[in-house]
Amino acid sequence: MIRSALPALLLASVLPVYAQSPAEVPLIERAKIFGNPSKTGAKLSPDGKWLSWIAPRDGVLNLWVAPTSDLTQARPLTDERKRPLRNSFWAPDSSAVLFIQDKGGDENFLLYGVNLASGKQTNYTPFDKTRASVLHISSKVKDRILVGINNRDPKWHDVYSLELATGKLTLVRQNDGYGGFIADDQLQLRIAEQPRADGGTRYFRISGAQVERTPLLEVGLDDAQTTTPWGFTADGATLYWTDARQRNTAALIAQDVASGKTRVVAEDARADISGAITDKRTGQVLAYSVDYLKQEYVPLNDALRADLAFLRQQTQGQFSIGSRTEADDKWVVQVDPVTAPASTWLYDRPTKQLTRLYVSRPELDGAPLVAMHPHEIKARDGLTLVSYLSLPKAVDPDGSGKAGQPVPLVLFVHGGPWARDSYGYHSYHQWLANRGYAVLSVNYRGSTGFGKNFISAADLQWGRKMHDDLIDAVQWAVRQGVTSADKVAIMGGSYGGYATLAGLTFTPTTFACGVDIVGPSNLFTLLQTIPPYWEAGKQQFYKRMGDPTTEAGRALLKERSPLNYAADIQRPLLIGQGANDPRVNVRESEQIVQAMAARKIPVTYVEFPDEGHGFARPVNNIAFAAVTENFLAKCLGGRAEPIGGAVKASTAQVKHGAEFAPGLAEAIR
Repeated sequence: MIRSALPALLLASVLPVYAQSPAEVPLIERAKIFGNPSKTGAKLSPDGKWLSWIAPRDGVLNLWVAPTSDLTQARPLTDERKRPLRNSFWAPDSSAVLFIQDKGGDENFLLYGVNLASGKQTNYTPFDKTRASVLHISSKVKDRILVGINNRDPKWHDVYSLELATGKLTLVRQNDGYGGFIADDQLQLRIAEQPRADGGTRYFRISGAQVERTPLLEVGLDDAQTTTPWGFTADGATLYWTDARQRNTAALIAQDVASGKTRVVAEDARADISGAITDKRTGQVLAYSVDYLKQEYVPLNDALRADLAFLRQQTQGQFSIGSRTEADDKWVVQVDPVTAPASTWLYDRPTKQLTRLYVSRPELDGAPLVAMHPHEIKARDGLTLVSYLSLPKAVDPDGSGKAGQPVPLVLFVHGGPWARDSYGYHSYHQWLANRGYAVLSVNYRGSTGFGKNFISAADLQWGRKMHDDLIDAVQWAVRQGVTSADKVAIMGGSYGGYATLAGLTFTPTTFACGVDIVGPSNLFTLLQTIPPYWEAGKQQFYKRMGDPTTEAGRALLKERSPLNYAADIQRPLLIGQGANDPRVNVRESEQIVQAMAARKIPVTYVEFPDEGHGFARPVNNIAFAAVTENFLAKCLGGRAEPIGGAVKASTAQVKHGAEFAPGLAEAIR
């Protein structure tokens, strides 16, 4: 077992002395942070005549639409009564708005559409135990789109052409073992992706109805997450890739389809190319984005260079470009100041005019939001860990990024683990900083966006070097005077939940307490219960985590599973779980709670019967936040808004240990 990596001299208590009293900083109500936004997700119709967005209707997030020229004519398109809608997109002919929705967090997403003229809502994929996906939407083919449906075989998505006006589904290709397909703008399948037994991937051309026998390209495990096709130009003559072969970070590559010749469009030694802005008519790349410490847009032509320069000059904060009309004359632009609520704007390109559409959370206007500070932290073996620190106003009133005195810290660990933390407004950072805590989010090894070597450095390192990175970041924070070593909590969801359990078992005296949200406790049972539609990526899981089909792999998974070390837990633990989670089965939380309860080790377990991998319904998010902030207040000494009626207003079921979370037993009586 790994013992605490913190030197003993760092374990002495250092009580915080504040530059100003925390009481002088207004407490932000948690409902203002975790409740419904007033508006979000604005999308322009392709013809530019309409604007859609997501906003509450009778307390539940629904789709709304209005003429772009007169937003006062807004009307709701949907009438969801329980589960919020979280995304939407337009039909290519601007006749309907489409969205996907599951039930209770089971992630069996079905595809729906609402006709703008009639208001009729259609379920395009009315199948049980099915997960639909959108494969391709083209501006060149207006009446149909390509979708993937796994109702025949849950492991593989067959490809269908969907006629939007009638809902007719026509089989394009039955999938006999391909992880995905790339289509061109004529909705012709052109590339098939096939998983390899070693965790790598083969890419094949599709000619007519036939998949060619010889791969167009194949990559091993190291390149599998950083080398992949993005899509074709409108004429189908050029295929864009991200490609990390013969390099570390993923470059943007253009390949001539006829000759096979490639050229580098963009690359950055710091980070992978993460996105592109393409010409609406030709599909050629006009600009690209790269996200190292912060996201940056890099233009490749003069017209877009002028637009990006204008937006940089006119916006206060980091901006991102959302939907664009087919004529490319209007853009939706999101602006994130971090220290103020995000706003969404309509940008008219010909006139260079910005018009504010809405502020997502106007109730946070004037609230004491704090800055986020990017840092490069060195791990013990020399890897650079891009990390983000937020400090409470009490010790950093001017937002300099320097703590006046040490304060308790919450190490907030992202999920994935093949994902990343990025710069920007972060609800948990703001909430926890307002309660008096420094908050640190670390892109530990395995996080994506920083090149293939950084991903591969995490292979077979769950609970080991990946955890060392988190410990190293805590040590950095102690050396910087941000916190003291005995006043650090660990918290996170999914892999972040695993990291919390690993922290309390493998390094049982390093953290003062932990909050685990939908985290796996047993890596072997986790891999046994992953969704069937993850079949294509299963070998990557095995090669990067541990192979349950081999004796050595099973031994490794057992060794890295916190469940097997539950007896070593010494610090308070709070667990939140969705009962319908298809990724991290509810048993992952239940079994560690049972193991701790059998040994009379305190643990509080809150389960939500209408949630899955995380909490989508605001009332449930607010409820768990209420329990968490009172739990952390006892552990770290920060502020907390009383639980009040938050838990009773939700579907939360406190399955164990209400007495260990301050105020919880009283709140559920």
